[in-house]
Amino acid sequence: MKIAFYGSSLLSSYWNGAATYYRGLLSDLAGRGHTITFYEPDAFDRQQHRDIDPPPYAAVKVYPATPEALRAVVAEAAEADVVVKASGVGIFDDELLEGVLAAARPDAIRIFWDVDAPATLSEIKENPGHALHRALPALDLVLTYGGGPPVIAAYEGFGACRCIPIYNALDPATHHPVPPEPRFTADLAFLGNRLPDREARVEAFFLDAAARLPERRFLLGGSGWEGRSLPANVHHLGHVYTREHNAFNTTPLAVLNIARDSMAAVGFSPATRVFEAAGAGACLITDAWEGIELFLEPGTEVLVARDGREVAEHVAALTPERARAIGTAARARITAEHTYARRGAEVDAILRAEARRKGTLAPARSVA
Repeated sequence: MKIAFYGSSLLSSYWNGAATYYRGLLSDLAGRGHTITFYEPDAFDRQQHRDIDPPPYAAVKVYPATPEALRAVVAEAAEADVVVKASGVGIFDDELLEGVLAAARPDAIRIFWDVDAPATLSEIKENPGHALHRALPALDLVLTYGGGPPVIAAYEGFGACRCIPIYNALDPATHHPVPPEPRFTADLAFLGNRLPDREARVEAFFLDAAARLPERRFLLGGSGWEGRSLPANVHHLGHVYTREHNAFNTTPLAVLNIARDSMAAVGFSPATRVFEAAGAGACLITDAWEGIELFLEPGTEVLVARDGREVAEHVAALTPERARAIGTAARARITAEHTYARRGAEVDAILRAEARRKGTLAPARSVA
């Protein structure tokens, strides 16, 4: 099928945590015979912080952040068999959603792909005039980055025909163990941009743990933390490019995952960082959220903490040998059960079933 995908950015992870997710899924779908065009705006300095060149699995059209350019890329939706509007583009989100739905052919499969469903659902609930209230009846599918049963029930309660979570996963060719890099040496490392619904949890789980272990070294990666008061034993790296993520995850004794407020509250929403870290064989410590055992087994494949005190206790008790054992077990579980090849197969099957329902034939070949 010919897929037109309107998202934040495929080329840059700068202020764009969905980049790894897009790359893993779309790469696999291209391998199954789908032809993909990814439309991303030139906004938020993302094009000045590219991680990758345009990849072979998708044509990438970068358009100026102007109304005229928006109209031009929206019109191209008419050429696609599948039209996808992702959440969180960051500019012209409502106009993109309404525009591509209007431009899509009647027989096209129309999808809203939500990469932050808990936050989006909160917006829909609070705003009766939200564009999704108008768009949901015209959509064939809502696919989400995570969220499990609570998100499915919420979206279908708002009128979605079908809501299906497509969870984050691992691309083993991209995220894997590498030799340690001295500049990433630490007892605990955390990677995440400074965001309003994350900062308090970073304080509670990461900075509190650092304050409790002043003799240990902590590493903070991500944008927006400049000027933020940090404990003396916390070193801030700034933006960490995706090409550096393997070394960032492999080198420290352990790495920390902290869910944003909305995702922690809903559960069933493992971040891309969980799979990246596990793929690199890292010993992962995560904040507690419902559904973790669907992805990693607490105690043997991941360490779970309810607050900064428990994070500090995990770090203090870890030996290099135990950290390696946990990381090895996590990598085995994720590579066996949670890869983008599995997610891509799931999406491919969904598209084929939807095409049959709409009475169209899906030309994409099946790949085992």
